[in-house]
Amino acid sequence: MFVNFFHELKSANVPVSLREYLSLLEALDHEVIDNNVEEFYYLSKSALVKDERNLDKFDQVFGHVFKGLESLGEGDIAEIPEDWLQTLTEKFLTDEEKAEIEKLGGWDKIMEELKKRLEEQEGRHEGGNKWIGTGGTSPFGSDGYNPEGVRIGQDKNKNFKAVKVWDKREYKNLDDSVELGTRNIKVALRRLRQFARDGEADMLDLDDTIKSTANAGYLDIKLIAERRNKVKVLVFFDIGGSMDPHIRLCEELFSAARSEFKNMEYFYFHNCLYEGVWKDNMRRHTEKMDTWDVLHTYGSDYKVIFVGDASMSPYEVTYEGGSVEHWNEEPGALWLKRVTDIYENCVWLNPLGERYWEHTASLQIIKQLFSDRMYPLTLEGLDGAMRELSRG
Repeated sequence: MFVNFFHELKSANVPVSLREYLSLLEALDHEVIDNNVEEFYYLSKSALVKDERNLDKFDQVFGHVFKGLESLGEGDIAEIPEDWLQTLTEKFLTDEEKAEIEKLGGWDKIMEELKKRLEEQEGRHEGGNKWIGTGGTSPFGSDGYNPEGVRIGQDKNKNFKAVKVWDKREYKNLDDSVELGTRNIKVALRRLRQFARDGEADMLDLDDTIKSTANAGYLDIKLIAERRNKVKVLVFFDIGGSMDPHIRLCEELFSAARSEFKNMEYFYFHNCLYEGVWKDNMRRHTEKMDTWDVLHTYGSDYKVIFVGDASMSPYEVTYEGGSVEHWNEEPGALWLKRVTDIYENCVWLNPLGERYWEHTASLQIIKQLFSDRMYPLTLEGLDGAMRELSRG
């Protein structure tokens, strides 16, 4: 098992040497730890990992290799996927059947038809292709399929095709206490540093104290202000439904950023930036802050970071009223342009795999608005984004 562990670490590009491996075995021979997995984890990490950038890789390999030891004696319980137990009224179509369903023909046509349905419809419908209902191919309703429509009353996103959503969704705040996976992110974020000594002189300046004491002939203590990272960061997090698969990664980024940047402010938005943002997702309907107030409060010397997949209906970016949750008086593109006009140092971090970017129209629009300053939310992408923000 230990030999397999050693080879798995090598395969994961963790630079472990044979000498370090033998030192680990020697420690086990001398019984420096009790016979349990947790103590072996800390011993092996101390013996085999020399650089903090490899700690996450080590954790992943350790969890993979020794996973069985944590569950011995526990019976194998078959779990039925939750999707199997969902409503039977949901519409399932083949790719060929989906291709045969035609779009209504754009934003204006969709809104016009929805208004007609609301005026004419008298009862509940299920499985149809016209009325507001469930389990059909109508552009209006839930648990069905249509290439372009208005989703009403559905629990969660399934086909990612709706141009507008009529429901009140609740989102959790990002957790800034997440530690797993943040170490490498912190290393990348450290590129964005501007140190300065300001504030009260309350820290001992040892070099100057020694020099002054030698010159004066008596103890002459010199104090100096603490050296702090003075860079100021403003972060906007997208909490739209399509970001659900990326929550863990965003929490790791959030936790690392809170740790690295002492002068950091953050706000949430849904899909695209509009006239209002908020700091608490549980109160986002009641405690919104005017976006203009945010732009006027935080000066142009702030480094601005947007975090989101930029994946939505193009109408949400380019149209008045395009938001899936409310009627926005001004297009999202106008608000994004205002941000990039005010803040010279501004980037967009995208957790979506870069190979998918060219297939999303809204993403291409936002990427153009940011003058191609969109980076993947990977260590390499973070490194590039921090270099870009450090230029100003």
